[in-house]
Amino acid sequence: MNDTATATQHEHEHGYITDKASYMRRLSRIEGQARGIARMVDEEQYCIDILTQISALTSALKSVAVGLVDDHLKHCVADAVLLGGEEGQEKIKEASDAIARLVRS
Repeated sequence: MNDTATATQHEHEHGYITDKASYMRRLSRIEGQARGIARMVDEEQYCIDILTQISALTSALKSVAVGLVDDHLKHCVADAVLLGGEEGQEKIKEASDAIARLVRS
């Protein structure tokens, strides 16, 4: 991607921006969960308890990802499709690829 395209993307207001504070709170909790898991390993806690916390962390991350995908589709992709042309098709492919990566993980 060239510098002009990158600059244009950054000038556009992202769909998640209206929920940015909520996303930041959720990510802070996720960060705390990750630190807690590291502490559990350091303290040599029971494997199943650690795995349970990893499962909770994974679910929390997936929840954030689904929210970001939803916001991206409703705003960035919808706006690009309304404008028409190649940019709309690129945004659809970009979203599809991101969803495929999430499904594989």
